[in-house]
Amino acid sequence: MMNTKSTIDNQEVNKFNQHAKYWWDIKGPLKTLHDINNVRLEFIDKHLSLNNASILDVGCGGGVLAEGMAKLGAKVTGIDASNEAIQVAKEHAAQNHLTIDYECLPIEDYEHPGFDAITCMEMLEHVQNPEVVIEHCKRLLKPGGFLFLSTISRTLKAYASAILAAEYILGILPKQTHEYSKFIKPSELASMGRDVGLLIMDMKGLSYNPISRTASLCDDVSVNYLLILQNEE
Repeated sequence: MMNTKSTIDNQEVNKFNQHAKYWWDIKGPLKTLHDINNVRLEFIDKHLSLNNASILDVGCGGGVLAEGMAKLGAKVTGIDASNEAIQVAKEHAAQNHLTIDYECLPIEDYEHPGFDAITCMEMLEHVQNPEVVIEHCKRLLKPGGFLFLSTISRTLKAYASAILAAEYILGILPKQTHEYSKFIKPSELASMGRDVGLLIMDMKGLSYNPISRTASLCDDVSVNYLLILQNEE
């Protein structure tokens, strides 16, 4: 029986509503999303040919990742609980002549016969009940489809770098962007996937240099990390 819990954290939605107009400002409060986007795309493209693939981007925000995938030939749908972010995403896609289907709703209210892949990047640490997000991702995947996740591990190193340094010392993220208790250890996220019948395929760390504003994949998963799971059915 499908879990009926809500994934929406209204405080988090309101937080991102306030930043909506800055989604495409590469020097603005959400600039790190632009800095890491090519690495995220590289990670996805390594495991899945994006050309003509049907992709659902969960928690798409203003469309940074969605547009990147669409430019590589994917047929992209983006959903987000922030209406302001969805409006920004629609306007930016139209300006760039990209066909992306955007809808404002949480994943538990979304219906579709099935996607080749689902991406859910930098989103799980901003929701209630992340295990429910994973359960609905499984529901919306075709047999053999891939689920690409990225989030932050709940470690002291992550607290020091993603909160203390990024938000309060270096100021590369708005203060109170993250809440330490919502960080998810790789073992916990892998367990959520296994619980709904998803097979772990690959895991990588993501390192970010705030001075050079460059990102790269690495083996250290103690702060930011990416995980791929596959629908075994």
